[in-house]
Amino acid sequence: MRRTVNRVLIGLVGLVLLVLGGSVLAVGLGVKPPSWWIHDGRNDVLLSDAERTRWDGEGWWWPTVIAALALVVLLTLWWLTAVLRRRRLTEVRVDTGDGEGALLRGRALEGVLEGEAAELDGVHRAHAHLTGRPDAPETRVRLQLEPHADPGTTLNHLTTEALTHARNSAGLESLPAEVRMTGVKHKAERVS
Repeated sequence: MRRTVNRVLIGLVGLVLLVLGGSVLAVGLGVKPPSWWIHDGRNDVLLSDAERTRWDGEGWWWPTVIAALALVVLLTLWWLTAVLRRRRLTEVRVDTGDGEGALLRGRALEGVLEGEAAELDGVHRAHAHLTGRPDAPETRVRLQLEPHADPGTTLNHLTTEALTHARNSAGLESLPAEVRMTGVKHKAERVS
């Protein structure tokens, strides 16, 4: 959901900037703008002196401008941190039984999951991604299945073998997983 919202917002902002920039460029190159457009011609400015100083005498003008700009800055910073935030789990806490514990690299657990899932019958390619907290990790597994693979059997083997082995080896009580399966594109086979 967040990825979709991010792409839609970036697309809309890009489209608005492209239309405005293209129209200003077109007017600057001599294209006659419509009567309702903000520029009248090639030598027109974006804001005239009268437009810029129109609200200066009003007491509400500058607080409103500053509040709107502050809101834009805060929303931009929120969006930037949401985009740059690491969603991948870098470490998993493993209970060693001595009260100290240990840290397991998230990439190592992902690699083991990918390797075991790729070895399952009918799996062309596997990809694992750890999310969640270090003491309660979750995983997302994407599988590309061969044309002959049965999704139900593959899912059963994944949960009983690869995910169970990863959960037991890391000493976790549970390892919730979201599994997405897609088929490998292939040519149609001739049946005779």
